[in-house]
Amino acid sequence: CDEQMAKTEEKKTELERDLEKLTSKIDQAVAASAGLKEDVKQLQAELANLMRTQAEMDKMRQDTHAAYVQAKSDLETGLAGVRKALGVLREYYGGGAEASAAGAAMIQNGADLGEMMRQPAAPEKHSKATGAGQSIIGILEVCESDFATNLAKEEQEEGDAQDEYEKITQENKIAKTNKEQDEKYKTQES
Repeated sequence: CDEQMAKTEEKKTELERDLEKLTSKIDQAVAASAGLKEDVKQLQAELANLMRTQAEMDKMRQDTHAAYVQAKSDLETGLAGVRKALGVLREYYGGGAEASAAGAAMIQNGADLGEMMRQPAAPEKHSKATGAGQSIIGILEVCESDFATNLAKEEQEEGDAQDEYEKITQENKIAKTNKEQDEKYKTQES
């Protein structure tokens, strides 16, 4: 009977140790599960923040692109107007002497007819202020240069902004995928 009691006591002690080990493992698993659940909550918060940030970035990009489109249109319109004004002024001030010479050549070619008709010279009503015209043309050339420079700058800034947006968007997509996978695996583990 003592032998049976000793065996029973030994078995009881062994089972108590096994019970303590299993209880310890359960406590560790519960703690690990709680930690994983906390990690999942944190990942979900990070994902929500990432998506909110991406949405804000998308909105800002749309706004800056719309501003670029408007500025580009304005600059192109201004540039076209200045170029047209320059063309008209150059034709008037620069082409006036050529036109007079061509007109004089036509009259000289028809000299026989001109002799017979003999009309008096046309009175000079006004003279072109070529000095003032050249200064106006100079000012418009500076304006043209400024418009072209600003247009090029706007296009460069738009290209840089688009590149940066695409880079950050790609990084956000990668981060989102990684966080979603982490969340999935941690949810399965818990």
